Amino acid sequence: MRGANRTGRPFTGDYAGELLYPTLLRFGFATGVYRARPDDGLRLIDCRITNAVRCVPPANKPVGQEINACRLFLVDELGMAPAPSVIVTLGGIAHASVLRALGLRAAMWPFVHGALHRPAGGPILAPSYHCSRYNLNTGRLTPAMFEAVFAPLPGLIRGV
Repeated sequence: MRGANRTGRPFTGDYAGELLYPTLLRFGFATGVYRARPDDGLRLIDCRITNAVRCVPPANKPVGQEINACRLFLVDELGMAPAPSVIVTLGGIAHASVLRALGLRAAMWPFVHGALHRPAGGPILAPSYHCSRYNLNTGRLTPAMFEAVFAPLPGLIRGV
């Protein structure tokens, strides 16, 4: 196994985890210390992490067939109790796949980094650029931009 799922905890040991997990810790969605190992004692709080595409595709660029095949797993994950009140989508592929899994039209809820979409009867959607090495190295995403996506979430989820 390679990529974001190789350790059994999404993004653990993957470059994206170096920004994701400290951000979750900062905003109270995790406790412990992130050491890039699944046995590091980090625990998620009011948070689940899943992938829209579960396996690393060739050249790390999933095609429609792979995205559609993995959507069955995403539908199952989103249907597990407790139902999510907020979903942070990391990247356009994840955003589009979550919309389809929820039966929502992409044209109504476009991928816009930092937006908060509030579809009636569904979870709030908080799209973000993916916290990949490429996006961070090119400046498409900065740690401050990523944290800005998470900053309002504790209040939305916990009423804080």
